[in-house]
Order: sequence, then structure tokens, then C-alpha cells
Amino acid sequence: MNIRQQIKQYKPFNAQETKDQEMLLRYMDTFDNLLTRENEFAHFTASAWLVNEDFSKVLMVYHNIYQSWSWVGGHADGDSDLLHVALKEAKEETGLSNIKPVKEDIYSIEILGVPAHEKKGKHVSTHVHLNVTYLLQASENESIQIKADENSDIGWFGLNDAIEASTEPEMKVVYKKLNDKLKEIQIG
Repeated sequence: MNIRQQIKQYKPFNAQETKDQEMLLRYMDTFDNLLTRENEFAHFTASAWLVNEDFSKVLMVYHNIYQSWSWVGGHADGDSDLLHVALKEAKEETGLSNIKPVKEDIYSIEILGVPAHEKKGKHVSTHVHLNVTYLLQASENESIQIKADENSDIGWFGLNDAIEASTEPEMKVVYKKLNDKLKEIQIG
């Protein structure tokens, strides 16, 4: 199933996801280059809410650009298999090799504003990430390591602690939503 079908079939969790789903589909109908950064206004990213075995903790990295604790993930860079992107980025950013999807379905969707910043000595203008999140799982016992060009620390956080650790107000809302969805999975 292609990414458009996956997004169209996705069941939104709340009003934010309902609106973002509508906008994602509209962007996909308007632009043909959303899988690459050639579209400097909007492009796809894939993130991971990377939890431990009993869903009580999430692995966060201290992101160098945003100077905040955050989830892992990255740009699609032409890859239409966003689950593959999320897994690849999670492994690269954490040093973990044994990461698996809890489900292969999309866990969450977001359209995220990205402020202008410098990356590798170049200016990156303000733009949006058309983000698809996957719920991934790994063992707390596997060794982790930072990816120095992207993050400067890494660690397992209790679910509420992960929200508190973030210094980005807009991301605290996203992380709370991800935790709320996780509670539904545990109850269900």
C-alpha cells in the first residue's frame, strides 16, 4: 500500500490528526516532490515513538539543532516506505540494532513547523514536516550510543518524564498525544 493510501485509511485520534490528515492529502494532491527536500516548503519525515518492552519508557535523544530532548526520526529523502525510514533513523540515532515495530501501521500523524536554522554550515528556511510516526520497540538492556552529528545525549525516560524533558512547547503536546495513545493500546 502506498503512503497516500496509508494516510487516507488512517483513523485519526483527535481533531489535530483529523485536520492534519486532510492537509497531508491536500499537499499530496498539490505537490509531486514531497518525499524529498527539493520541496523546501513541505516534505515527508518519519518519526518513532521508541518504547521499551512493557511500554513504560521511551528512548529520547538530546537533539543538537533544537537543543531539546526529542523523539528520533528523519527525512524520507526519496524513500516512500516511511516505516523503513523510521526504523533506519531510530537505529542510526540510538546505536540500537534490535528495533521492531509494535505494529506496521501508522501510529500518529502531524504537520510540524520547523523554524529556520543552520545545518552543516547552510541556512535552512522555515518549512513544515509532513510527519508520520510509528510505534517502535526495543530493549532497555541493549547498549545505546549518541550520534554526535545529530544528538549529544540519549536516555530512557518514563512517559511523563519524556514530556517534561522536552523544551519545545509544541512537541510536548505531540508527546502527550503519543503517550495517551499508548495507554489505549495497553488497556485494549
